[in-house]
Amino acid sequence: MKETPSKSATDPKSSATPETKIGLIGSGSWATALAKILHETGQEFNWYFRFRSQIRAFKKQGHNPNYLTSVSFDTSKIHFYSDLTKLVEESDTLLLCTPSPYLKGILQKVEPEKYKGKVFLNAVKGIIPDSYQLVSDFLSSEFGIPMSQIAVISGPTHAEEVAIDRTSYLTIGCEDKETALRLAPLFHAPYVHTVISTDVRGIEYSSVLKNVYAIASGITQGMKLGDNFMAVLICNATGEIKRFIRTATESRPQVYDSAYLGDLLVTAYSRYSRNRTFGNYLGKGYGVYEAQLEMEMIAEGFYGAKCIHEVNKRYGVEIPIADAVYDILYEHVKPEQAFKNLKPLLK
Repeated sequence: MKETPSKSATDPKSSATPETKIGLIGSGSWATALAKILHETGQEFNWYFRFRSQIRAFKKQGHNPNYLTSVSFDTSKIHFYSDLTKLVEESDTLLLCTPSPYLKGILQKVEPEKYKGKVFLNAVKGIIPDSYQLVSDFLSSEFGIPMSQIAVISGPTHAEEVAIDRTSYLTIGCEDKETALRLAPLFHAPYVHTVISTDVRGIEYSSVLKNVYAIASGITQGMKLGDNFMAVLICNATGEIKRFIRTATESRPQVYDSAYLGDLLVTAYSRYSRNRTFGNYLGKGYGVYEAQLEMEMIAEGFYGAKCIHEVNKRYGVEIPIADAVYDILYEHVKPEQAFKNLKPLLK
């Protein structure tokens, strides 16, 4: 599925529909980075924080008190909510940006009928852990949201680089192309380029898989296996992503586009990648629990590895790198043994 430029990518003066009311659900670093982009495009938006104390601190300090604290906001243009139901009522587009293990519990706080007519923009990059569903599938089955009202936002865009205005690229995916075109200008800033796609489920699966492969990359680094092996590992990971998406969905993605390969590369190589950092601890000999304790934030790939393993029981796709990461995380296989078994399978 080839990405195509959005109107914002070709016409910087274009803008989103004026009546678009974004409701941001999530308060971590990725949520804050997306809020920064929205803020710089001149959008007023709603933002949900679980605790009122966080809102008071944000208003007093002019920045998120816990994440990307160097990013300043004009808080008069942000409508803060600690009541999720009220935020949903006051928003027509809900931007989901929480860790995947918490998303289901958060959304179930609101009566399902409140979601009718809302557009959902998924920035989670994870799978619902207990049901092993993509976020789009969960929204469809749990709340009856049609796929035409479910979009995904992804791409090689680390929050830390957005914070310092580094050039970044985002893909807005929706089966309804017009919805994607309407949403894309919201995220077009001088340093952010946007394209659109209709491959929602493919992008969602790729967003999960790249976190798993970033853990593998970190393990490689921690074990000091070298750049040559790392290059082969990532080449093979790209093939696994392509095979899995083509089997698990009806899409035929151009996996070399930024939403797939670009996101994989930045997550596998960047010093900002928490999944790579998590894998690095494992490669150095830390146990899984010890490595988690060292992390200040959630490494989505930990949950993603199990979810992909469970989903793949239905499809039987050959994904030996993802299998090796699963074995290390959940079957107590030592990284040395898992990678010893893996090496002959790479090419």
